[in-house]
Amino acid sequence: MLPNYKTSVKKVDNEDKMSGLAIFTGDIQMDGALFALPVRSTISYGKIKEIHVPTLPEGYYFISAKDIVKENVCNIIVSDWPVFADKETHYKGETMGLIIGPDKDVCIDLVNKTYADYEEYEPVYEMKNSYVHKEFKKGDPSLFNGAAKVYSEEFETGYQEQIYLETQAMLMYLDGDKITVKASMQCPFYIHKAICRTLGCKEDKVRVIQPAVGGAFGGKEHYPSLMAAQLATAIVKIKKPLFMCFDRHEDITFTTKRHPSKTNISAYLDKNNEIIGLKIHVGIDGGAYIGCSMVVLSRALIACTNTYTFANLEVSGDAYCTNKVPSAAYRGFGSPQSIFAIEMFMKHLAGFLRVDALEFRNKYLVKTGDITCTSGVFRDPIILKPLMDKAMEMSDYKRKREEYSKPGSLRGIGISTFLHGCGFTGSGESTIINAQLKIKKDKNGIVTFYTSQVDFGQGNRTTLKRIVVDTLGIPEDHVIYDAPDTDKTLSTGPTAASRTIIIVGGLCAKAAQHLKEIWVDGEEQEIVEPYVGPSYIKWDEDTMQGDAYPGYAWGVNIVEVEVDPVTYELSILGTWSTYDVGHAIDERILVGQADGGLAQALGWAYLENEVAENGVFKQTKMSDYVIPTSLDMPHMETAFIDNPFPYGAFGAKGAGELTFVGGAPALADALEQAIGKKVNKIPATPEFIMELMNDED
Repeated sequence: MLPNYKTSVKKVDNEDKMSGLAIFTGDIQMDGALFALPVRSTISYGKIKEIHVPTLPEGYYFISAKDIVKENVCNIIVSDWPVFADKETHYKGETMGLIIGPDKDVCIDLVNKTYADYEEYEPVYEMKNSYVHKEFKKGDPSLFNGAAKVYSEEFETGYQEQIYLETQAMLMYLDGDKITVKASMQCPFYIHKAICRTLGCKEDKVRVIQPAVGGAFGGKEHYPSLMAAQLATAIVKIKKPLFMCFDRHEDITFTTKRHPSKTNISAYLDKNNEIIGLKIHVGIDGGAYIGCSMVVLSRALIACTNTYTFANLEVSGDAYCTNKVPSAAYRGFGSPQSIFAIEMFMKHLAGFLRVDALEFRNKYLVKTGDITCTSGVFRDPIILKPLMDKAMEMSDYKRKREEYSKPGSLRGIGISTFLHGCGFTGSGESTIINAQLKIKKDKNGIVTFYTSQVDFGQGNRTTLKRIVVDTLGIPEDHVIYDAPDTDKTLSTGPTAASRTIIIVGGLCAKAAQHLKEIWVDGEEQEIVEPYVGPSYIKWDEDTMQGDAYPGYAWGVNIVEVEVDPVTYELSILGTWSTYDVGHAIDERILVGQADGGLAQALGWAYLENEVAENGVFKQTKMSDYVIPTSLDMPHMETAFIDNPFPYGAFGAKGAGELTFVGGAPALADALEQAIGKKVNKIPATPEFIMELMNDED
């Protein structure tokens, strides 16, 4: 029998964070720590001929590629991003070196006096040079040649800045001969590997400890590895504690963002207006280095048909190299871009065919047993209809949709359905991550378990501890779960890809159950639990064929909007959401994730306008990069429908990214009803809405 988690427990870190006692990286004081400030390139693309450094006062240092110990490369999924730009710079703001010293103001002055001579090359800012290409087919796309009609559209999405509360920050010091790191991060073992690779040192010479972390959303998955490699290069030479912390302007200007995208979709129709199949191409702007763009592209392609099934598909995608700040992970990484495109396309195709959009979309919704776009199988119960029925009941959707169809209402209500694959794609969990969880019991019956999962606000420490407590059936104060420390824990993988609950939560439950089965009072006992994936996962990354994920989470968003006829500003009047995340471990934490994720998605859809001009972001401050506040958010109603997943802890699936991916198309659908025009790109700023409303075409 599954536990009832309607009643939530107090979050483990609640009192520390509410009282201000939580210790973040910037709060850590260390005697003798030196400030490290980046020296950045001032051109988008070119040869670095010489770097001119002013005379440095005693106790100040300049660290560059000349000081690299082993490899001048940051260890990411594709390791093409140099620790320090050496012979060339590929984007404006790329780090060429560090000025390090005891007085931050003096360091700033020295940075401003440091400059380089360049031989400039012609930069590329448009998506035209592909550095990653992927493609796959389903069924028989040659049938497209017999189509009676073809309908095509293009969709665009923009950059999105994470705007985490705590900016990028890192403290590095020597503990004996061991490099020790405390940082605002998502992935302790990513940082650990990056340092070991750059220095060529053994694993036991590096330790990474997680302090409190103030938000991440994907922005602290890979970028801290670059900072760590830079500081590690410096600390080998200087042998003093080093501290690097970005201000908000620097963080927005030079750190990674969500990939902008352009998606082209063509539907091939028979004489009865039935869809023979789709041809889809997804392009994403990866910036100057690949980094993790191949993974983002892969996810975007796998999500390109969303909750729909089509017999025949021809899917391709490219990550393009541009001379701009590299793009990287951001909540949903690739799937929000694709899901916005396909949801709007299906609605527009229904309009082209002059049929009811909701009925048309429902006709192609997936069912249990259907074949996925990558020729895998949807094995688990799919409850999209109950999710839709509940959301429409909560929102009074049908009445409002009819009422707002009257001329001149300037109101609209929109709906989206969506899914998100939980965990890393294909066999990545088993063949690349190889998560192992350690759990120990002392003689007094106190249990300690270790994971590398970072709690940056989503409640991991509370939820994972609850799984262990409830599995063992012992008091909560008999279970200890500390923040990650690479000297103490084995790697359970990164805190990303909606994998924490479905993968690591499952490990927690299995390890605790095994400990329970062999429990002996008064004895010390230890178990190391390895991850073993479902036997049905068969995946070929080269051909992108097979079962991409062990399971899928599902959802429905409904958004109601109104447009001001004078200012063209969009106001959100209400949101209603239903989700299938398996069995809820802690419903209050889930509601926080759901409402926060949707607010973030709506911000991307209509407020957050990040524009790169000549390779440089124009919006670099909180005053000109606008995100939703509590005043922008209306009443939000959220419900979960139980649908236990057999491979998750107590039937749980991932939720963090699912709650983001459907917000933009639901808002765009509502906006289209309000203004009577098609929306093919986001963000839908007032200027964009004005153009649409005044466009006679």
